[in-house]
Amino acid sequence: MSTSAADVARAAEIVSAIAVPTPLERSSRLSSRYGVEVWLKREDQQIGRSYKVRGAYHLMRSLTADELAAGVVCASAGNHAQGVALSCARLGVDGHIFLPTNTPRQKRERIAELGGERVTITVAGSTYDATSAAALGHAAEHGATYVHPFDDPRTIAGQGTVARGMTRDAGAPLDVVVIPVGGGGLLAGMATWLRHEWPDVRIVGVEPEGAASMTAALAAGAPVALDSLDTFVDGASVGRVGSHTFEIVRDLVDDVVVVPTGAVCTEMLALYQSDGIIAEPAGAMASAALGLLDLAPGTRVGCVVSGGNNDVSRYADVIERSMVHEGLRHYFLVTFPQEPGALRGFLDHVLADGEDIVVFEYVKKSNRETGPALIGIDLQRPDGLDALLERMARSNLETEKIASGSPLFEFIA
Repeated sequence: MSTSAADVARAAEIVSAIAVPTPLERSSRLSSRYGVEVWLKREDQQIGRSYKVRGAYHLMRSLTADELAAGVVCASAGNHAQGVALSCARLGVDGHIFLPTNTPRQKRERIAELGGERVTITVAGSTYDATSAAALGHAAEHGATYVHPFDDPRTIAGQGTVARGMTRDAGAPLDVVVIPVGGGGLLAGMATWLRHEWPDVRIVGVEPEGAASMTAALAAGAPVALDSLDTFVDGASVGRVGSHTFEIVRDLVDDVVVVPTGAVCTEMLALYQSDGIIAEPAGAMASAALGLLDLAPGTRVGCVVSGGNNDVSRYADVIERSMVHEGLRHYFLVTFPQEPGALRGFLDHVLADGEDIVVFEYVKKSNRETGPALIGIDLQRPDGLDALLERMARSNLETEKIASGSPLFEFIA
């Protein structure tokens, strides 16, 4: 089975019963920063605060009466589950939803609220791929229909309706459209429609550096499983892309780029503080990647804000990752002599105005004369690091900067 522009058009008619039209808004901040015209497709304003309801509802509406009566099953990091839960409630269908352990509480509560008595929630597996295996096993055992979050032509067509709304509202064709990638359903669906309506548009997929499964698939010539997975960008953390989605992306998409997690966090904060947009990590990926693209002045660019289901409790981690990425926060192991005034000397002679200690923790003493401490320091500007390192070198202290790529860094940041 393949997906065509006609499939997307038919899906749009079906999806209109549940999905709301979302705006295409110009971002003055991003336009000014990059010297191009940036337009944001606000799927964070979709029902369920994500585009995922489009594919879930379209697939479920295609099922027979007997299939619906047998119930549905899905695996999801949260947004697809919300779409399935809402569709179950609207269609009067029983659904069993499997979630990985890292699904934020906000998403879990929202799934239960949308599905009500129609859905049962089971937490199983630490990644989407492990959770999917559990859900598929349950579906086979109970004869239920598995509602795939991305690798089903019906899901792909439903997600493609995002692009149909974009081409309707843009007025004139955009030059570039930037789309987040997890399993590839949104990118494949939108590319199907965009390549038909705007044949000359440059289509760019964006995935997080810790879960670059589409990049790996394109390099290998087929979907492959990643050896490791960083699930911070939970809405796009898929260890293996779909077979259907891969084929479409391979044939229709111009580029797939990988964006650092810290850059995603920085963009999440900018969207919130400057634009008043609450974006989850996957929702900020497209606009976070603009700096990676070679864009001529005046280029008209569309970015999909794919979701806004972000748990407020995660913002401390978001700020931490952003500060480290921007070069404003650094960690050191500093060995102080065990003598009066050692710490005061560090404060007076090593730190400069505007440099703040945000972490200070003594670790196990190595001997009777010295005691190492873990110190986190915030700078006012990234270019202040060299001066700080010079002052450390002139002191009588033994210091070691902890590199962001060090395994030790994972325990402190």
